[in-house]
Amino acid sequence: MAAESTPSRVALLAGSTGLIGRALLPLLLASPRYTQVHALLRRPALAEQAKLQVHVVDFQALPSLPPVDDVFITLGTTIKVAGSQAAFRQVDFDAVVNTARAAKAAGATRLAVVSALGADANSRVFYNRVKGEMQNAVGALGYSSVVIVQPSLLLGDRSTLGQPVRPGEVWGGRLLSWLPKSVRPIADTQVAQALLRALADPKPGVTVLRSGDLY
Repeated sequence: MAAESTPSRVALLAGSTGLIGRALLPLLLASPRYTQVHALLRRPALAEQAKLQVHVVDFQALPSLPPVDDVFITLGTTIKVAGSQAAFRQVDFDAVVNTARAAKAAGATRLAVVSALGADANSRVFYNRVKGEMQNAVGALGYSSVVIVQPSLLLGDRSTLGQPVRPGEVWGGRLLSWLPKSVRPIADTQVAQALLRALADPKPGVTVLRSGDLY
């Protein structure tokens, strides 16, 4: 653990303008664990600053990435926002796996990925099946440590992201707070903090953290 206190690692974040990524980015920049943070974006949306280097990329055809150690992937959309199942899969499977593969080629050894509660490659539900297939794909890339987090219903201020307010999330946050942590709606900030903790001292192999583990 002593080595971890020395700021010598480089992080990569894909999805920094989304709900969880927006909460995670300042945590990475403030962490003494990282000397530099690379952010992958589809369009210019962040200004470079101390420790932060921004890369505007096409996730379907990623260039060679700079050397990195720890990778955080918070990419995700919905079928409604994407417009079709094919477009959804391009983000939640293709872009995620492409990023994980490119980062592995750039030297990364630790990976943390946001999935979803109910992810299952054998599910009859398209959304859950794609998430499950993504988990299987990134788990097979050869990272020394892979952490997959499966939050339940996400809560956060989507209006500041230019996204429409989702009534289901608003009412879910109000009405379902009494549920067990395993299925209770969870704030974007809690998931971001869990991601940072997860790669601080990860276990070898693939670890799945379900929603109740993220509090």
